[in-house]
Parts: sequence; C-alpha cells; structure tokens
Amino acid sequence: MANTLFDKIWDAHVVQKVEDGPTQLYIDRLYCHEVTSPQAFAGMRARGLKCFRPERIYCMPDHNTPTHDQDKPIEDPVSKVQVDALAKNAADFGLTHFGMMNKKNGIIHVVGPERGLTLPGMTIVCGDSHTSTHGAMGAVAFGIGTSEVEMVMASQCILQARPKTMRITIDGKLGKGVTAKDVALYMMSKMTTSGATGYFVEYAGEAIRSLTMEGRLTLCNLSIEMGARGGMIAPDEVTFEYIKGREYAPKGAEWDKALAYWKTLKSDDDAVFDKEVRFDAADIQPMITYGTNPGMGMAITAHIPTTEGMSDVEKGSFEKSLHYMGFQPGESLLGKKVDYVFLGACTNGRIEDFRAFASIVKGRKKADHITAWLVPGSWMVDEQIRQEGLDKVLEEAGFEIRQPGCSACLAMNDDKIPAGKYSVSTSNRNFEGRQGPGSRTLLASPLTAAGGRCRNRCDNRSENVNVKNECHETEIQYHNKYLYSFAFGKCGYGPDYSGTFSESDDP
Repeated sequence: MANTLFDKIWDAHVVQKVEDGPTQLYIDRLYCHEVTSPQAFAGMRARGLKCFRPERIYCMPDHNTPTHDQDKPIEDPVSKVQVDALAKNAADFGLTHFGMMNKKNGIIHVVGPERGLTLPGMTIVCGDSHTSTHGAMGAVAFGIGTSEVEMVMASQCILQARPKTMRITIDGKLGKGVTAKDVALYMMSKMTTSGATGYFVEYAGEAIRSLTMEGRLTLCNLSIEMGARGGMIAPDEVTFEYIKGREYAPKGAEWDKALAYWKTLKSDDDAVFDKEVRFDAADIQPMITYGTNPGMGMAITAHIPTTEGMSDVEKGSFEKSLHYMGFQPGESLLGKKVDYVFLGACTNGRIEDFRAFASIVKGRKKADHITAWLVPGSWMVDEQIRQEGLDKVLEEAGFEIRQPGCSACLAMNDDKIPAGKYSVSTSNRNFEGRQGPGSRTLLASPLTAAGGRCRNRCDNRSENVNVKNECHETEIQYHNKYLYSFAFGKCGYGPDYSGTFSESDDP
C-alpha cells in the first residue's frame, strides 16, 4: 500500500489504537520552555511521578527571557518566576536544561535543529504551536497543551486523533528576492488562516526543494498559521548536509544507519492525500501583511483590497481590522512611515536571516526615527554572526545585536511595541496586541524588513507625502530589475541581484 511521508512516520510510532478513539503515539523528543510546563511539572509532583524517559526531554527558557543583560537578575517578576521555575523543575526531574547564558540556549525551535536534536523520522512535541517548525527536517512535529506535556513526561506517549493529510505543491522557480517567508504569507493570503485546519501538510515541488534548510524551517514554522496541525518536508541532501556533524547528530556507523533510513522518508509516488493544493511560484512576490491576522497579506507593490463583493460579516471584520491598523481599503503601503523593525523569532532568527538583512543595510545608515531590535535565535546564531563579520556590518549601519530570545515576537518580555506604533516584524503573528497592547504589526521577510529603515537621498527631497510618486513609483517600475527589499521608509530602493547596493541603484 502506498503511503505518504506522514503515514510512514506516524505508523512507525503507534503504540496502540483506541477503538473509536485516539491513537497512543510514542514521542521521540519533548521540548519544554518556561511558559507551558509549570502546571505539567506540578501535576507530576502531585501524583508522585518521575519522567519516564528523561533523556528524551530538553528544557530551555525563551519566551520570558530578556534580550539584554542576561547575566543579571530578571527584573520582571512574572518572567523571573517562570524562568526560575523551569530551572528548578529540570533539576528536580533530572532533565537537560539550557538556561540563560548557557551557550546552548536560545529559542527552542531554533536550538533543536541547529544542535542536531531534531532529526528526520522523529515524532516531536512541545507546549508551543510553532513546534511545526521541526517538520522541515522530515519529522512529525506539533504543538500540545500543558496536560499533554504532563502525559508525555509520565509515559513518553500521547493520545492523539490522526489528522488528515494535505500536500501543497509549489511548481516552478521562485523569483529574485522571494523568500520562504513570502511563500508562506502568499499561501495564507490565498487559503486564509483556516485553510489547512485539521490537516498535516507536506510541502513539495521545485520551489520547495530549492529552499535552504533555514528557509524550510521558516515555512514549516508558519504552517500553524493556516490552521494546520503541522507541516513537513521530506528530507533530502539539503537536510542531510545540514545535520551532518552537528553536536547531537549520529556519528560514524550510527550516521550511516540513520542516513539509510532517512532516505526512505518520502511519500510514495502513488500516495494519496486527503487534499491536494498547487501554486505557481511565478505568482509569488515579496509580501507584507496589512491586517490583524497572517492571512491578510499582499504583494508589497499591491494595494489593500477593497470591500467590493464582501458579505456584511466579512466587511465588518475587514473594516475592524483596518481601523485597528489605521489603514484604508484600496490604500498602498508604500511610503508609510514605520517606527520599529524586529528581526528575529523562531520564524526568522537564523543565520541566513541575518545574512539577508546585512546584505541590504551594508554601507547604509539606519533611519533615525526607527527603533530596531535584531535578536539572534540562539547563541550559536550570535556566534555565527560574529564569525562572519556581520556584526560589524550591522553596527556600522547603526544597528545593535541583542541577546537570544523570543523578544518582540510576543508581549511576554521587555521588548514590547508601544500602542499605536507600527512594527515591521519577521515574526509569525500580527494579531491585535501581539507585540504589545495597541501595537500595529506588519509581517515581512528579513529582506523586506531591512530596507524599511535605511536612509537614502529621497529622505532629503521633500517631506511631502507626494514624494512617493517620485521615488516609490520608480521602484515599482524597476521591480523586475532589482530585488524588492524595503518596507515603508519615506523612500526606498532595491539592491542588485548580488544583494549589494551601489550609488547607481538610487532612483
């Protein structure tokens, strides 16, 4: 019988099936952070239980950790309690714990793959919806609730209903300047944030195969934003090359054995999915969101949709969202002034993201009115940034690299966007108040986010809003010639195909 990639991994981990009920599934790896684990540990203590397989559980704080002065006590009392509780719980239950200032610390969904803890063929869970990230490496990975965290701690198993399967195929080659983040935002704009509800999604096609490992991690990270249970990509040479030599990856004969198995992890040619969806890569452009959910996105050169053809219910929700954002139907976002830029999160906090960002700002200066938070996803990413000299490029452009953590992805630490301010963010969610009460978030790729804070000659031409007609319209004209890479400064321009600026690029 032909099987999908999901079927092969799921079936290999079934312990037993409950008649007319869920499946008992064995879990290879449990990741724990400080927010969703305290109640699980409390439940274990109340029942006098120990972790069944502590060697398969890894803990680290990330949501509440400050991104500065991590060597000092945490000032926020709630954050301190949660971070300290995780350290104590991990010690009490004999679990591996990568605390703040530990060189293996970072965002758990960044650390897992980069340390070789996440491997093809695994089942992986965490009390965090963006656990879907790990599916990029050919794993079945999904977020779970706190009671389920306790269940896995106690038994290394979980009760789960088997999800349906969906394959999303992206045919053709991605255009210049189009990244995995743009692919995800494009899919959500077409399928909505509920378009994959109830499904486990496998991504396939030429465009997907062309993505780097970092890009694949970004794409699978955002699967949950379409309502999917998880997302995954069949492992290939890109995957194997990424894993080889990493700290916790198999070595020697174990590597050879693992690799032979990993090469079998792909959907059979005649495998049947519950749903098939196809997109043409040529239709995807650099994207930006304009509303209050990730599905409200558009090409950065486009205009916000109008209410024409909407039902009364749709119109009401749409207008409420635009009112919150301070935008109008049919409006262009080019020329809009932004206040904050955030590079980081488990979506775009990897070394590739910092390389992309640095390639755009090299030789330029940050706009004075922009507050920028550049936050590596881990200490390993921070080390790579400095080894490659990206820190010098960024510092010369006026940027500061902060310490690892979830940072401004969500308002659970010190990095909050003030009410009414606009933030171009490389994170995963733009809900009302997601980055702080009253904050206004626009999701974009690192390439797009980078340009939004660079000055150029257009800054000095006029303070009149009409200056966009002189500069931004030129940008649209040159879209096919240049990588589109700016967000909303007073004026912007794109780099050439090499990702570098020259004076001749100025409109």
